[in-house]
Amino acid sequence: MRASDARYPFSAVVGLDDLRLALLVNAVDPAIGGVLVRGEKGTAKSTVVRALAALLPPLAVVPGCRFSCDPAAPDPACPDGPHDPQGPAAERPARLVELPVGASEDRVVGSLDLERALGEGVKAFDPGLLAAAHRGVLYVDEVNLLSDHLVDLLLDAAAMGRAHVEREGVSVTHASRFLLVGTMNPEEGELRPQLLDRFGLTVEVRASREPSERAEVVRRRLAYDADPAGFAAGWAAEDAALAGRIAAARALLPSVVLSDAALRQVTAVCAAFDVDGLRADLVTARTAIALAAWDGRTEVLPEDVRQAALLALPHRRRRNPFDAPGLDSQQLDEALESSAPEPEPDPEPAGPGPSGGGEGADAPGDSATPEAGGGDPAPGSPTGSSEAVASAASPYAVRPLRVAGLGDGAEGRRSRARTSNGRTVRSELPRGPVTALHLAATLRAAAPHQQRRGRDGALVVRRQDLRQAVREGRESNLVVFCVDASGSMAARQRMSAVKGAVLSLLLDAYQRRDKVAVVTFRGAAAETALPATWSVEAGAARLQALPTGGRTPLTAGLLQAEQVLRLERVRDPRRRPLLVVVTDGRHTSGEAPERAAALLQARGVTSVVVDCESGPVRLGLAAQLAAGLGGDCVRLEELAAESLAALVRETTLPGRTTAKGRAA
Repeated sequence: MRASDARYPFSAVVGLDDLRLALLVNAVDPAIGGVLVRGEKGTAKSTVVRALAALLPPLAVVPGCRFSCDPAAPDPACPDGPHDPQGPAAERPARLVELPVGASEDRVVGSLDLERALGEGVKAFDPGLLAAAHRGVLYVDEVNLLSDHLVDLLLDAAAMGRAHVEREGVSVTHASRFLLVGTMNPEEGELRPQLLDRFGLTVEVRASREPSERAEVVRRRLAYDADPAGFAAGWAAEDAALAGRIAAARALLPSVVLSDAALRQVTAVCAAFDVDGLRADLVTARTAIALAAWDGRTEVLPEDVRQAALLALPHRRRRNPFDAPGLDSQQLDEALESSAPEPEPDPEPAGPGPSGGGEGADAPGDSATPEAGGGDPAPGSPTGSSEAVASAASPYAVRPLRVAGLGDGAEGRRSRARTSNGRTVRSELPRGPVTALHLAATLRAAAPHQQRRGRDGALVVRRQDLRQAVREGRESNLVVFCVDASGSMAARQRMSAVKGAVLSLLLDAYQRRDKVAVVTFRGAAAETALPATWSVEAGAARLQALPTGGRTPLTAGLLQAEQVLRLERVRDPRRRPLLVVVTDGRHTSGEAPERAAALLQARGVTSVVVDCESGPVRLGLAAQLAAGLGGDCVRLEELAAESLAALVRETTLPGRTTAKGRAA
C-alpha cells in the first residue's frame, strides 16, 4: 500500500503520532538506528511503516548494480564493481524490503554459488535482503519471533553500514545502510534487553477507545476500498509536501549545532535513568539533532532533548526480563531542569523573609497528609479477595533441565538439536541446495575422480561431490508448568517459595527462548492459566496473582497438561515438550494419578517433578509421581544452581526406548 493509500486518523491510535515522528526523524538521519514499534494487533503498525517508503526521496543508482551503489560515491568494495564515478546514473524510488520471520540466514545476507567458487575460483555471489534494502527501508514484522542470531545480524549491519558474508574461506562484503523498522506484539514475547538496546527508538501504540475516532478509521478504509485511485489523489499534495520536508531536513542536518548546554542535558538525562553504556547518549543526541532539522532549525533546544529522550530511553530502562519498557515523565523533567544553566540571581527580594509565612511554607495540616493517605492497611482489613495470594520469592538461577535425545526444532538454548548454526558433527549427501558445505568431505569425494575428469591445475568439482555439513546446536522447547495451588501448598508458607521457584524456571525459559504454558490445579478441577505462548512475562503475571486453597486434584492437573501438549503437538509438531510438575505429590480430589502419569509417559513427554514437600517427615509421593511419569524428581531446595558444580552438572532426564529399541 502506498503512503497516499494509508491515510490513517492518528488520533485513533494512541502513540501513532510518536510513531510517525520516530519514522520521520529516522528518515532524516538513518544513523539513529531505526525504530521498534510495540503494540497490540490491529493498530496500523504495518500500515504506517509501509507508507514511509513512498515519502523518501528517489535514489540515484549505478545502472545494473545489484547493490544500489550511489554513482557519485560508489562502494569501492562492491561485488559488482568497480564503478566509474563519472559513469552513467539512473534514478529509482527508495525500496521497502520486508523480511519474513521464517527467513534463513542465506536469504538475509545472501549466498555464494559454491560450485563456481570451488570449481572456477570465482566469487559468484547471490545478494540477499540486506543488499536489496541498501539506501531504503528494511521492515521486519514480528521481530520478536525472529531468531536471535538473525536479529543480531540485522542490527550489526544497521550499525556498521556493511554486510559480511563468510562461506568456507570465501569472503564478500558490501554496503548495507538502511532504515530498520521492526514491529512486535508484546503478548507474543519480548525482545531481549540487549537486543532492545540496539534499536535506536521505540514507540508504544494502542487503539483508541473513543467510538468517534474508531469510526473515522472505518470510514476512511471503506473510502479507499471503494476508489483507491481517487483516495490516493486526495492526499497527493500532502504526500508531496511531506516528502519535500524530509529532503529539506536532510539537507539542513549537517548545519544543526548541538551546543555544550544541550549535550549536558542529553548526558544528564541518560545518567538520571541509569541506562547501560553510552549508546543511549549517542542515539538521544542524534535524535535531538534530527528533530531540530525536521523543525527547520540549526540549534538544538531543550524540547528537542526531551522529545528525543521519550523516544530513545524507555526500552533501555528494562533490566529484569519481566520489566515492561517505560519512562517516568516527572523524572525526565527533573533531570532536564537539574542540568539547565543556573539563572542569574535577582537583586530584589522575591518575598517575605525566612520568618514569614510565604507561599513556600508548609501549611499546618500538610505534614500529616502522607500518614493520612499512605501506609499499609491495618491488619485484618479486607484486601478485595477471599483467597490467599502469596507473594513470590526472588528468582534465582536454576539447574539446567533438558529434553533427552536429538531434536530438530526451532533454534534456542535448551536441548540438543540439528540446527543451521552450531558445531559441525558430520557430513551427508545434500537433499536439496547445499546451504552449509562440508569442505573436507567434498574434497575427499572429488579426489578419486580427478584423473578421469582431466584435471589440469584446479580441482574439478561436480555436483555429486558436494557434501552437506550436519551441525548440532540447541533448540527451544515447549515448557509446560503444572503447578499445585491447593491448600497443602500454602502450609508453612511454602507457596512463596514455590512461586519463586516457578518464576525462576520461567526466567530460565525466557533465557533459553522456550515457549511456555501454565496449568494450575486446586479445589476440584484444573485450568490452563496461560495457553502456550512466547510471552513468559504473561506467565509471571499470572503466577504472581495465583491464589491457593482447597483440595488437590492432581490427576485433573496432569490431564489438563496432557491436553495442552496434545494441542501444541498439532500446531507445532517439531517443538519437543518438557513437562515440569510443581507439587508435593499429594492427591485428595479425584482418582489416583497413576493412569494419567502413564498416559503422559506413553506420549513420550519428558517430565521433571519439583518436589515441594517439606518438614522432618516426608512421604516421598513426588518421587513416586516422577517414577510414574518416567521422569526425574528434583527437590525444591535443590533446584537452585548454587555452585559451579551444579551449573556444570546437567539434570540428565531418563531416556525412553525408541521404536528401534535404543535409549532416546
